[in-house]
Amino acid sequence: MSPSSETAHGKRLVIVESPAKAKTIKGYLGPGYIVEASVGHIRDLPGTAAEVPDEYTGEVRRLGVDVDHDFAPIYVVNPDKKSQVTKLKSLLKESDELFLATDEDREGEAIAWHLQEVLKPKVPVHRMVFHEITKDAIQEAVRNPRHLNKRLVDAQETRRILDRLYGYEVSPVLWKKVMPKLSAGRVQSVATRLVVERERERIAFTSASYWDLVGTFATGRTAADAANPESFGARLVTVDGKRVATGRDFGTDGRLKNAANTLHLDEQAARTLAAALEQTAFSVRSVESKPYRRSPYAPFRTTTLQQEASRKLGFGAKRTMQVAQKLYENGFITYMRTDSTTLSETAVVAARAQVTQLYGADYLPSAPRTYASKVKNAQEAHEAIRPSGDRFRTPAETGLAGDDFRLYELIWMRTVASQMKDAVGQSVTVKVGGRSADGRDAEFSASGKIITFHGFLKAYVEGADDPNAELDDRERRLPQVAEGDPLAAERLTPEGHATKPPARYTEASLVKELEDREIGRPSTYASIIDTIINRKYVFKKGTALVPSFLSFAVVNLLEKHFGRLVDYDFTAKMEDDLDRIAAGQAESVPWLKRFYFGEGEADGSAAAGAGNGDGDHLGGLKELVTDLGAIDAREISSFPIGDGIVLRVGRFGPYVTRPAAVEGEPEQRADVPDELPPDELTVELAEELFAKPSGERELGTDPISGNPLVAKAGRYGPYVTEVLPEGTPKTGKNAVKPRTASLFKSMDLDTVTLEDALRLLSLPRVVGTDPEGNEITAQNGRYGPYLKRGTDSRSLTSEDQLLSITLDEALAIYAQPKQRGRAAAAAPLKELGNDPVSEKPVVVKDGRFGPYVTDGETNATLRKDDEVETITPERAFELLAEKRARGPVKKAAKKAPAKKTATAAKKTTATKTAATKTAAAKKTAAKKTTAAKTTAAKKTAAKTAAKKSATAENTSEES
Repeated sequence: MSPSSETAHGKRLVIVESPAKAKTIKGYLGPGYIVEASVGHIRDLPGTAAEVPDEYTGEVRRLGVDVDHDFAPIYVVNPDKKSQVTKLKSLLKESDELFLATDEDREGEAIAWHLQEVLKPKVPVHRMVFHEITKDAIQEAVRNPRHLNKRLVDAQETRRILDRLYGYEVSPVLWKKVMPKLSAGRVQSVATRLVVERERERIAFTSASYWDLVGTFATGRTAADAANPESFGARLVTVDGKRVATGRDFGTDGRLKNAANTLHLDEQAARTLAAALEQTAFSVRSVESKPYRRSPYAPFRTTTLQQEASRKLGFGAKRTMQVAQKLYENGFITYMRTDSTTLSETAVVAARAQVTQLYGADYLPSAPRTYASKVKNAQEAHEAIRPSGDRFRTPAETGLAGDDFRLYELIWMRTVASQMKDAVGQSVTVKVGGRSADGRDAEFSASGKIITFHGFLKAYVEGADDPNAELDDRERRLPQVAEGDPLAAERLTPEGHATKPPARYTEASLVKELEDREIGRPSTYASIIDTIINRKYVFKKGTALVPSFLSFAVVNLLEKHFGRLVDYDFTAKMEDDLDRIAAGQAESVPWLKRFYFGEGEADGSAAAGAGNGDGDHLGGLKELVTDLGAIDAREISSFPIGDGIVLRVGRFGPYVTRPAAVEGEPEQRADVPDELPPDELTVELAEELFAKPSGERELGTDPISGNPLVAKAGRYGPYVTEVLPEGTPKTGKNAVKPRTASLFKSMDLDTVTLEDALRLLSLPRVVGTDPEGNEITAQNGRYGPYLKRGTDSRSLTSEDQLLSITLDEALAIYAQPKQRGRAAAAAPLKELGNDPVSEKPVVVKDGRFGPYVTDGETNATLRKDDEVETITPERAFELLAEKRARGPVKKAAKKAPAKKTATAAKKTTATKTAATKTAAAKKTAAKKTTAAKTTAAKKTAAKTAAKKSATAENTSEES
């Protein structure tokens, strides 16, 4: 029965999350439906303590969770959603039914529940779910709604509370022991640890060199065609039956793992062997042929889509999800947050129809293919990511462009290929042998692959994280030879190799690692990676994720003092527990008690009651964060480099230090660039940093203040500053800050003089007064040197003018008309070819905020690891694509001016009335002002106390 049957002529309010989704769905419903967006979550745990209602105090106010009363959460309507809630309530008053049409996953169910709790509807409420936004799917969802799934809501709430407790309790420890405003999170911290551990492996890695031979062997026959070449290449594999060492035979210490059974060739040995084999008569020793078969890849789920979009399109995980969200909301694909690889019967029929239509019946298997999910506790949506509808639109039929087109095409190809036949062929291994002039037996090996039927490879070939990996559709043809056939060595080339440290994670490979370890939920990986980059724990070098020195200190502290919280198995077990709660097999409150208070640790009764098995992996978080006496802040932020040099992570960034050469002197220090990859910080590089000007060069004494002036090399460039006397207060109301000024670009730290310093510290400088008595000053600002007279500013052409410009010269500049608009465009710094999306020429330009790439429509600033000289066209196209995906920056709406409705007659009347009310108004205003000040003072005190706990939310990742 239709839910609307009793109110066939009434209005029905449908609430979704986003305006884009609302717009699409509105087109599929009739005029009796009002479709409105909640614009995400309307209610959540308080972002700051100031948002907590006044009746809550103490720990409840700080955490937003009442841990002493069954972990009851304190929910508040988000300040920026209050107007939208008011609008929804108004629309609900005019409606006869309410349909909650948020996403079908755990998060969507929670949004729907919060909407119901806040709106308090007095009309029938229906939960409307769908996994694709098509006309049929939406109308089917209206006809067959369900009730809210409270189990899913409870599961989401448990995760939210858990992440709040983790972030709000552990983050303050990092503030006290490492640096202010840092954050910790249940999955964020573990992901950071993975990246740090990989860098540790790279630092500890010792490269080994090894050599081998590559031979080109001729059959002596003229090639009949490309399928039967006359020569082929093979690599040396054994000498006198002993296997020749390759990269996998060496450990991370650079030594052979099994030296007794492996031959390690160096350059001299390889060249000697090559010379000894020059006159050798080679022959085919064996030919081994095996059938080759490759089955199609499963349709996309969230993580595999992110990985393939990274490999094939150069998209980051966040960008992939942004584009996928847009495709979903506009009705092009099914829901994009899913662990499932299952296709519905409708989708299978649509895919098989397109296989026949595009590739022919020969490529269609006799029965539909099914794929079992490999993800433990697979949940969220119940179907793979695929094109929407019962007939798949080809990419050309969609009308999409740019990133939207490219991602849709990827999804479409993968889905169609999943219902095609296997690729089949033959793989062949040929062994070639001969005896050298000095009597040694050498054997070479060559592998080939011939695909006789491409099957699904006609439609789709999966990418690889390793750029050197061979893709599935690559063929290697060998000549048709038989055992005993003679061969002639055309060339024998010695080749040198070196083992490489393990590759850093990319976004794609980190997503795969997290999923393989069953850490966190796949739907959150994009936001996790975005968080650790934004928190400066990780930065990108090309596509590689590089940990900062700061992340080393954070992970060091967490490993030593909160080991279980960043333990991979513990985090995976915690995920299992949360999934059991979602399945109704465990209760959330006993589990949270065990996690936070460690209750039931002696007999495990609380954990057992919660259905958590033995529960040994749970403990008391509260006790862990209470006893911080054992944490040595200096120790956890110090890392030995060698030769007595130590890297330390300070409050203002990383630096290297070592004891002074002369006893009694201060230790030697040098700043380390923030963007330096940790594995590149060697003793030699540290010595170079020490050799740079230390910045403690004393220039002399200020004749006025009597304070010494010094030149320093700061993290943001060289500068001069005064040294204040000992005992000068540095904090509090009476704090005194030393005068500081950056060096001009034309100045050098080694040659700056006392006179230069005094002149720099004199800025801003009063140039003089104009005839009207207005003061003119010369100042150095964010966009360069300039003159200022009242509100009128004029740019100067060089920094030197700040110290030399005269009043007459300044007046002459002000006598000129002020230039409006921009100066003539500067020539581009580099040309990079046409953008594949806009098809317009891309160039590098120098802008106000530094160099940027542009195609004339979109501008994207170069990142800190991008250089004008080395940036490639592909990198420029990636930056532009990321900028397009983010969309335009929204500007704050300006307040409309007050309407002038009064006529001249009304103004006259108002003037008379105002005259009689002036005295009374003044008294009233005085009273209101006093009252306002008193209230403001109380609010200020409350806000000050609130800010400290608010920082936890702002600096914590809660997933």
